[in-house]
Amino acid sequence: MSLFGFSEPVVRLSVFITVLTAMALLELFHPKLERDEMRGALKTKRWFTNISMVVLSSLCLRIIFPAAAVGAAIWLETKNLGLFNLTSTPVWIAGILSFVILDFIVWFEHLVSHKWSILWRIHRMHHADNGFDVTTALRFHPLEIVLSMIWKIMIIAVLGAPAVAVLVFEIVLNGMAMFNHSNVKLPTWLDQLIRPILVTPDMHRVHHSSDRNETDSNYGFNFSFWDRIFMTYSHEPKLGHDGIEIGLKEYRGPKSSNLIWALLLPFRKNK
Repeated sequence: MSLFGFSEPVVRLSVFITVLTAMALLELFHPKLERDEMRGALKTKRWFTNISMVVLSSLCLRIIFPAAAVGAAIWLETKNLGLFNLTSTPVWIAGILSFVILDFIVWFEHLVSHKWSILWRIHRMHHADNGFDVTTALRFHPLEIVLSMIWKIMIIAVLGAPAVAVLVFEIVLNGMAMFNHSNVKLPTWLDQLIRPILVTPDMHRVHHSSDRNETDSNYGFNFSFWDRIFMTYSHEPKLGHDGIEIGLKEYRGPKSSNLIWALLLPFRKNK
């Protein structure tokens, strides 16, 4: 599939590299937090692990789901399957509805991954990062990425979501995840302007607090209003952004930045 005349892999990789580079540079020159975990040798170790994780997850997806979500949407279109295909819904309407619904189901999946112990065993690896920067957005266990893809494909199949909408959603989701995990100091007025609709770094940083009540809030990646609607919204951490402890209390120190340790974490007993 192509978008704006470019093939899907080219578009996705180009956006990924552009957003990752832009956020990394903004973090360098306008950091929100100045901490050991986000500079020097500890930062290098964290970045190696987090970037390795996204590479491993991408390889797993390509092996298990060669065409992934977009391929599933294309196949459904050719077979005229799914709600929007069966009802001949105009593409632009189906596209907008698909984008919003997909964002909600990702929000819901995220919430369930905190509430259901077997999924939390996998997802906690993401939260075990003691730092919070653009690479934290890449730190998802391959198991979680595969399960998430199965969930998305199921919803896409029910909806008959247009392939172009699925592609746009995937690109925006990845870009927004890197944006709202970034250690960028946004001006207060800008954060207040966009936060009613979109998840900002200050909003999502609360979700990475070691305080469990704060961790169990602000589940959104794209739209911020799901948390407001379902009353899981938290405006800011109790200790303030300068005082917030990032990560999980039971997994502190350099080990959380070790790649093998992180890959094996889902198989360790809960503390």
